[in-house]
Amino acid sequence: MNKTVAIVGRPNVGKSTLFNRLIGERKAIVDDISGVTRDRIYGEVEWNGMIFDLIDTGGYVDSSQDVFEKAIKEQVKIAMEEAKVILFVVDVTTGITALDDDVADMLRKSKKDVLLVVNKVDNTKRLHESAEFYGLGFSEMFTLSSISGSGTGELLDSVVEKLPKDKHEDELTEEEIEALAIPKVAIIGQPNVGKSSLVNALMGEERNIVTDIAGTTRDSIYSEYNKFDKRLVFIDTAGIRRKTKVHENLEFYSVIRAIRSIEEADVVLLMIDAQSGIEAQDMSLFKIVQRRRKAIVIIVNKWDLLEKDTNTMKEYEARLREKLAPFSDVPILFTSVTEKQRIFKLLEFIESVSQAQRRRISTSKLNDIMLKVIESTPPPSHRGTFIKIKYITQLHAYTPTFAFFCNHPKYVPENYKNFLKNKLRENFDFKGVNINLLFKEK
Repeated sequence: MNKTVAIVGRPNVGKSTLFNRLIGERKAIVDDISGVTRDRIYGEVEWNGMIFDLIDTGGYVDSSQDVFEKAIKEQVKIAMEEAKVILFVVDVTTGITALDDDVADMLRKSKKDVLLVVNKVDNTKRLHESAEFYGLGFSEMFTLSSISGSGTGELLDSVVEKLPKDKHEDELTEEEIEALAIPKVAIIGQPNVGKSSLVNALMGEERNIVTDIAGTTRDSIYSEYNKFDKRLVFIDTAGIRRKTKVHENLEFYSVIRAIRSIEEADVVLLMIDAQSGIEAQDMSLFKIVQRRRKAIVIIVNKWDLLEKDTNTMKEYEARLREKLAPFSDVPILFTSVTEKQRIFKLLEFIESVSQAQRRRISTSKLNDIMLKVIESTPPPSHRGTFIKIKYITQLHAYTPTFAFFCNHPKYVPENYKNFLKNKLRENFDFKGVNINLLFKEK
């Protein structure tokens, strides 16, 4: 289900400032120099209970001979292909320019939902001047100031209205219910780590092109597995490079698709290269999976290429879990896809975390075990105020979600929340599953 929103427009209209405002953090470089945003940057926005992906594009310059600006134009085209909703940003202080007209022409041909965003409207005079932009021919126009945030609420209301909604269980057809029962498994990782080879080895046929050239897989490829009483859908994604290496437009197109595959999946397999270990980009992917609250299994591939002694695997796993902390209770499998080493063990891991993702714990069992844990290790006091957790229940949600009722919910520190998550995993076999905790006043 496509919930991607792209911000487009000519350079220096405030796209990156708007991006930062909407995602709520300073992620894009903001500068008055035209063309500062070179690659699209993606972030996550939550509004009115809906989460969607936001892409910030580089400034679009149509007739420039500058190679860099031509590349930006191509990136905007790709963003428009991938997005469900497009935010076309213009600058009220300059009025409509020839470049704005060029972008408008491009967008009118896209047949996508386009919201015209007139930026830098921070006083009554500029509000009157913004009327000029109705001349660009878009039915929906929003005036706002990215710097102050005024007007962004109305814009976000309109965005989420246009994005597809998740269906409630009672709205699903029999076919949709049956499809949901089949776990979807996304395989992610850096290029050339062995993702396509893994799918081919499991399927027993050459479903995906496999070469030694990084980036062979461009789009996400779906393969249905139905063997040994196990039914799964594997989603093989393009390898995600570090941003500094994403020069090719097609490569970035693949990144957006890979992130969308994570959203669609029930279980995510993060594959890393045994020789290079878990790198910063792998950790970024791990955090994306955590934010999407998906179940995860780590696959350490090319294990056959490593020189080993008796303790190599144990020591490697310990270092890996240290880096993954506090969410270190993740299934880790050491494989060699080319040698078909332990690859069928992976099916057991997938089944285990998929079942854990759907697990429900009775309220009585939950309180019997967790209240004893809390009694033996109570939450730390806050400025002399003692926190007492009195009752716990599991809520109905896709991600295992637990409500803890206590006297001072806002004083429960993050490290204690992580402690409770790990105890829930330990006591109720939620290994590899992201757990969501809510603290409510009682």
